[in-house]
Amino acid sequence: MLSTEKKIKWVIEAKSSYFNLNFKELLSYHHLLWRLVRKEFLINYQQTLLGPLWVLFQPVITTITYVFVFNNIIGVSIGGKLPPVLFYFAGIILWNFFNDSFSAASKIFRDNIHIFSKVYFPRLIVPIALIITQFFRFLIQLALLVIILAYFIIFRGFSVTFTWYLLSLPFVLLIIGMISTSIGLLFSIITAKYRDLTNFVDILIRVLLFITPVIYPLSTVKGHTRWIVELNPLTPLFELFRLGLLGQGTVSSSQLLYSIIFMIVSLSTAVLLFNKQGGKLIDVI
Repeated sequence: MLSTEKKIKWVIEAKSSYFNLNFKELLSYHHLLWRLVRKEFLINYQQTLLGPLWVLFQPVITTITYVFVFNNIIGVSIGGKLPPVLFYFAGIILWNFFNDSFSAASKIFRDNIHIFSKVYFPRLIVPIALIITQFFRFLIQLALLVIILAYFIIFRGFSVTFTWYLLSLPFVLLIIGMISTSIGLLFSIITAKYRDLTNFVDILIRVLLFITPVIYPLSTVKGHTRWIVELNPLTPLFELFRLGLLGQGTVSSSQLLYSIIFMIVSLSTAVLLFNKQGGKLIDVI
């Protein structure tokens, strides 16, 4: 006769740990990951008039508005001889990548509670799927930016010297994606408990837009307000993106190091808290 201990095949128990991160388990769910990516990408464009063209419609309209308002009416200096269309479009698509990734990550619990409460899978699969989806959206917009850049080079005589900074573009996207996702995860935990703070998140994003070099370059920020823009970890990444692709930007190694350290700290904190609080928040929402 078998003892009681030998009859037990597995034990199901509720556990929550800061360091409950199993990379092997995450890899075993790669099929689910790509299904979620496909679902997130298609769900936004099914039964729409323009379909995936909406990915390009928004940044194009925003660029036209920015050029008309900030360049022609207000006269915001963009520095150098860079065409305003290229300057604004580059900043807009990079900001969209950050903003959309952050927004999606900050609503993970509210948007997926119907899944989290019914079936088990590594919860980190969802934010990973979201960031990959936003990356694909960004690549489509980046392709249009390259086409516009080629037009200015061929037909408008615009000259740009590509340097080794061009190789830093994947690095820029990785850091921005990690920062946006990590901050989004932190706010998803906070707003799941205190829903009224969602309004604060919206205000924070709007303020962050104006202290990020989207509508102006860092070189035009002078005086005692410059430190505010430099305190933003996104600033050197936006400048490096334009420097690598368009040949115009102001960035230093110390600023990049600051962005990297901020990304590591925020990502580590977000993942640890997500692992610890993920199971508990399902009963709160």
